[in-house]
Amino acid sequence: MKPAWPLALALVLLAGAALADEVYRRPLGHDPATLDPARIRDVYGISVAQQLFDGLVQFDQSLAVAPALAEFWKSSRDGLTWTFSLRKRVRFHHGREVTAADVVYSFTRLLDPRTQSGAADVFATVKGAREFREGRARSVSGLAALDRYTVRVTLTEPLTPFIAALAEGHAKIVPREVVERLGDGFGTQPVGTGPFRFVRWTRGGEIVLEANPDYHAGPPALARLVYRIFPGENLLAMYEEFRRGDLEDSPVPNADYRRIVGSSAHTYVKRPLFSVRFYGFNLRSKPLDDGRVRRAFIHAVDRAAVIDDVFFGRHQLARGILPPGTGGNPRLRGYGFDPQRARDLLAEAGYPGGRGLPPIAVWSSVKDRVLLEHEMLRHQLEAVGLKVEFHYETDWPTFSRLLGAGKLPVFLYAWNADVPDPDNFLFKLFHSSGPRNFFGYANATVDGLLARARRESDLKRRVELYQRAEQLIVEEAPVLPFWHYTYERVFQPYVRDVEVNELGDPYIPFRKVRLDRRS
Repeated sequence: MKPAWPLALALVLLAGAALADEVYRRPLGHDPATLDPARIRDVYGISVAQQLFDGLVQFDQSLAVAPALAEFWKSSRDGLTWTFSLRKRVRFHHGREVTAADVVYSFTRLLDPRTQSGAADVFATVKGAREFREGRARSVSGLAALDRYTVRVTLTEPLTPFIAALAEGHAKIVPREVVERLGDGFGTQPVGTGPFRFVRWTRGGEIVLEANPDYHAGPPALARLVYRIFPGENLLAMYEEFRRGDLEDSPVPNADYRRIVGSSAHTYVKRPLFSVRFYGFNLRSKPLDDGRVRRAFIHAVDRAAVIDDVFFGRHQLARGILPPGTGGNPRLRGYGFDPQRARDLLAEAGYPGGRGLPPIAVWSSVKDRVLLEHEMLRHQLEAVGLKVEFHYETDWPTFSRLLGAGKLPVFLYAWNADVPDPDNFLFKLFHSSGPRNFFGYANATVDGLLARARRESDLKRRVELYQRAEQLIVEEAPVLPFWHYTYERVFQPYVRDVEVNELGDPYIPFRKVRLDRRS
């Protein structure tokens, strides 16, 4: 029952006694677009929703798949039939018991085109999913409640990452009557089964959760969990609040970085993350529909210098998409820093010295240190004849809507895995039907490789398929991979029992966290 790449490292801060009625305050870099797990499309929403909702299964601190609402499960020998036995007497926050019918409803809702869920692809191989999505059936034949506490999921073909995908942030169980009563309002008034219950959300201010005393694994040690919102990922403002004692944790800002990480006044945590941060190219936008222009852009950028000079070498340079530990090819051939090659490519594309080439718009949802990064990029790009205009939209829901509508020619984006599997990167981002394919990228060969990899049970052959797909994607240059993040955070010295793995912040189980101000 383990995912294909369970290479997680976990941090457990030593346990200590907790005081009653403790409030944990932590920063959030943007307002989420929604807290409806089926519709979440950003890390901010996932971070909060993970505390409000449960799925059938969850990841433990080593990234193995562990029970959640499902106490037991089994699969048929051919991997086509999965049967889940639910815990009894688990209740939603509004009081009703969770049943198998709720699971069927929740998974059916993920497949409903009206939901526009980013997890629909995971359930596309459920028997009857296509007929339901095309309006030829009123229900999904492969989703069945056998009795009040037993669910059967039947697939049309084996899907290797299926059980791990059920632990991701979208595949949560929701109460039908509340969702249908509130409609879109469910995203701002969520009701789940998780260790914390929703209290209120003040946009641009805070999201407040309170402990669920009836949680099936026992009530949290914390009384409240408060997310303080810092629009635009203002890391320096977050850290200043932390330094004043108004937050229990904070990302590490770049200003005075070395002093902060070397200080003994707080607990400093550093771990690799399954993530990739990149500049995406909209292939539907001229002149970016020309691969030579995209490759020229990539060759013009000295990524290593930006990471070292602007970000103090904090992150790992990305040659491709897959981060270390997820099956990528360490010998992947990408496009390195080569200004002369960039000039040659522009000339081949009909823009010698950049003549006749209009300025290219680059969009970001954050500023902070990114402003310095963009100044470096401007000089590097202009040196080969590429003129750029930088634009900023720090309201995340607005930025997300522009991105989804295909209106951003070049965009700064980061993908943090919610499943420790290469499928979660390559299919989500680069399959022609991928829910995060903001590039307009479509390659039939890549689609075929990714589809085969999903069905392949042999680990070696599966890795080879993903590596071939990644090489093709990198060669066609729909993306400028920049770096793989490193998780770095400081915690107040009285914070105890924090578990961090390679999926990062969204998957910290705050029900286990305690505050011990007496130590």
